[in-house]
Amino acid sequence: MDRSRLGSGGVRACLQAILVLVLAATAAASTASFISDCPVDFEFLNYTIITSQCKGPQYSPKLCCTAFLQFACPYSDELNDLTNDCASTMFSYINLYGKYPPGLFASECKGSKRGLECSSVPSAVNDTATSAAAVAAGIPTAGVLVMGSLLPFLLFT
Repeated sequence: MDRSRLGSGGVRACLQAILVLVLAATAAASTASFISDCPVDFEFLNYTIITSQCKGPQYSPKLCCTAFLQFACPYSDELNDLTNDCASTMFSYINLYGKYPPGLFASECKGSKRGLECSSVPSAVNDTATSAAAVAAGIPTAGVLVMGSLLPFLLFT
């Protein structure tokens, strides 16, 4: 290519574009290298607590959020660890088994600035009878589903 035809502005623009592409590729590669596999095997967990309580088309926030918290809170340490893919993996399986609209839990489960409140949630993971009783009793929950960068993540307190 004839540099005289590009001029100094064209050469500078080409070099800037190349630099941006190289930096973007480097950032993507370094980000991917810091994300590890989730230590929790979300594929084989029992999602009945969510799917039996959180039903459409109305999706009651009280039922959905209580069930969601009962399922997710026992894994709060893993879900809050941004160096693994637990949050995105868990949401993938929740959506696979429940066929929920995108962002359902983010838009319905609200609470404090600190995040999802797990202190008042009974630990009834995969125990449908206990979980259904807790939901029927109206156990209060509070919190927010925080959306970070490209993937949803949870902040549990």
